[in-house]
Amino acid sequence: MKDEIRCVVPTGDICGEGAVWHLEQRALYWTDIDRFLVHRFEPHGRTTQTWFFEEPVTSVNLTTHPDILLLVFASQVGLWSPRAHPHIQTIFRLPAAPQMRFNDARVDPRGSLWAGTMRNNVGPSGEDLAVEFTGGILYRIDPDGGVSEWKSGVGISNTVAWSPDRKTFYFGDSPANVIYSFAYDDRTGKISNEKLLFVGHGLGAPDGSAMDQEGFLWNARPDAGCLIRIAPDGRIDHIVRLPVSKPTTCTFGGLDRKTLYITSARSAEQYSGSVFALDTEVRGLQDGQFPLPRLSAQSL
Repeated sequence: MKDEIRCVVPTGDICGEGAVWHLEQRALYWTDIDRFLVHRFEPHGRTTQTWFFEEPVTSVNLTTHPDILLLVFASQVGLWSPRAHPHIQTIFRLPAAPQMRFNDARVDPRGSLWAGTMRNNVGPSGEDLAVEFTGGILYRIDPDGGVSEWKSGVGISNTVAWSPDRKTFYFGDSPANVIYSFAYDDRTGKISNEKLLFVGHGLGAPDGSAMDQEGFLWNARPDAGCLIRIAPDGRIDHIVRLPVSKPTTCTFGGLDRKTLYITSARSAEQYSGSVFALDTEVRGLQDGQFPLPRLSAQSL
């Protein structure tokens, strides 16, 4: 059966990324890193809103407050509400910025944010910077303000996901062309026992991913124009061919969480930089929510 890919939002992003489905709002949020934007798409009304920021935004994440989102920027992590834009309540600043910047990030089942860094390749006006991709770090930022480092020496941090049973954590490094698996302790949030899950495959390199309820990882493969559904044992279960060459990440959405939304980066194809949708037969996992104290929610 042929996968039916639909272009749902032709935004023409330079680098669409960081997507998340907001169930209460019945809307998709995502970013354009190079244009410093956050988009919101409401499928029922087919409307799109866009907000501008002062630096790149790399990931949008949910909190326990339906009107407040946790945004990951190039140099910081902060709480944001569309109704209070452009106010940001910063909860963490990256010490190595601007030489380094944040990239992919997700909230774990316990409510901590895992955010990986990379060498900063985006200039003050959104221009590309020529850099050597070394020195990235995987951080865990806890709701109580604690910050810890869990992996170093990363080229470009991409793919942050957890298995449905909360026993395995997945993390990728794009230049190394590898997705790692780790044992994940749901009680403490610690990771251990690093293993190579998916390494050196010829179809591009790993970018962002989404997890389904069967424990399969859907991974975007830039320059290969596809998504790969990866089984828990590392084998390829399915390849989804796309009409653009640079998919960047994906997330499950819709009321039944069976619609896979796919962001992309600008390339030669007509619809590059758009958001695409694929109806699947499997449900995606619910994204984690960063817990907010009442005072934090009231300050926005």
